[in-house]
Amino acid sequence: MNLLVIGINHNSASVEVRERVAFVPEQMELALRDALGRAGVNEMAILSTCNRTELYAVAGESAEGSVQQLTQWLADYHHVPAPELAQSTYGFSDRAALEHMMRVAAGLDSMVLGEPQILGQMKSAYAQAVEAGTANGGLHRVFAQVFSVAKRVRTDTAIGENPVSVAFAAVNLTQHVFAKLSQCSALLIGAGETIELVARHLKEKGIKNIVIANRTLERARHLAEELGAEAVMLADIPQYLPQSDIVVASTASQLPILGKGAVESALKKRKHRPMVMVDIAVPRDIEPQVAELSDVYLYTVDDLRQIVDENKRARESEALKADDIIVAAAASWDAQLRAMDAISTVKDYRAKAEQLRDAELDRALRQLAKGDSAEAVLEQLARGLTNKLLHSPTTQLKEAGAKGRNDLISWARELFQLKDPES
Repeated sequence: MNLLVIGINHNSASVEVRERVAFVPEQMELALRDALGRAGVNEMAILSTCNRTELYAVAGESAEGSVQQLTQWLADYHHVPAPELAQSTYGFSDRAALEHMMRVAAGLDSMVLGEPQILGQMKSAYAQAVEAGTANGGLHRVFAQVFSVAKRVRTDTAIGENPVSVAFAAVNLTQHVFAKLSQCSALLIGAGETIELVARHLKEKGIKNIVIANRTLERARHLAEELGAEAVMLADIPQYLPQSDIVVASTASQLPILGKGAVESALKKRKHRPMVMVDIAVPRDIEPQVAELSDVYLYTVDDLRQIVDENKRARESEALKADDIIVAAAASWDAQLRAMDAISTVKDYRAKAEQLRDAELDRALRQLAKGDSAEAVLEQLARGLTNKLLHSPTTQLKEAGAKGRNDLISWARELFQLKDPES
């Protein structure tokens, strides 16, 4: 099988280049069929995300020629000059291609090491190819193997267990204080990208009561409607603070939004039930003196970065284990493919041997029908079958010897389990 991968990702190209070769879902089916017609491949699937575009193909011809055709097709399809695109693309074939696909599916090639979303995106890419009719037996087997190995990496390593984003680390910290997050209330100060990610992570943890406070109410409402939260103004924070078990702040304010006095007042109304406060902002949104209050667990962006750095190191260690799994799986797959090639040869040789056997058996039966001696017929059958089975190998070995092909002679001795002549 000539398995090929052509791609461009966050490591090989800038976002300006990546967006020029991205595929939108609406054009995927036509693009897949166009590639089969013009890129010289038998099967095709396309993965297109914000960080990568990759073509997975099974070629009928040589890998080198198909790589060039695929690259040219990608350039032509998106109207990008081929020499310019070639500077940013990478290509793999056969076992290296399979290893790359496994690494991508396992999150080892992602911008955020070990992120799980890419596996779902690869499954969608495969499903689109199946629907378009461009993924048949070859890619079926490849993707089945890729998904199986990606699942094994998730099961046998801790590649995805340690949060490596500030937003997720902030949410993860709250679990060290509150055993049941679903029973907690959260106040999020700000409405930017980080707060949006925090809000999504909190929803995934089962928190239902989320309040988003922002200087601009419209932005807070937009985010709140999407997540089923409540939107308020910054001026409303004192009203909601006493009800909040978790407070996460990330604004662009030049001055602190929450001071020690406001938090202390909220704690009294809470009857000193603990609060987790996470300040992701620079400059800080929460006065450092808040940490002096005994019922508050205050974390700053530096605390989070330290956690994220430690977790990145932990993931890198797990990535080494994942690599071992992938290399072993790819080697096993490669061996299976070679075995399939051998099986085809064995079948052909067996069919030829059976044809020779049938011919000799038919001759022997005719001789017996004429009344020839059974002993003589059996001797002739054995001699004739032996000679015919050995004729072709003998001829080829003599020719190999004449040409100095001692490697073939050595292989023949191993194949027929013959003793070394010098032993």
